[in-house]
Amino acid sequence: MMAYIGEHWSATPIHLCAYVLWRCNWIHPFFNGNGRTTRGLAYLTFLLRLGYEPGGRRTFIDMISENKQPYYDALDCADAAWKRGTADVSDMERVVTENLARQLG
Repeated sequence: MMAYIGEHWSATPIHLCAYVLWRCNWIHPFFNGNGRTTRGLAYLTFLLRLGYEPGGRRTFIDMISENKQPYYDALDCADAAWKRGTADVSDMERVVTENLARQLG
């Protein structure tokens, strides 16, 4: 996961965030708290790549946590793509983008 982030650091903050949301959950490194930890790491990755805090009262990560079904669906789509041999997180990018728009709106 970290190698991918380093190799793709020039990708958009949304892509990197979406990748971390999927890949860290896929790795599933903890007995409990994978979702919370993953969302925190993904938001940190987003902020580091973006270079600043975008503002808004609630973060898009909070919004994803409040309505998890689109997030779960995007995880399933990324898992299916991985089984086909590709790292496609475009559905997760959509989830991040939609919730970021709500954060900034």
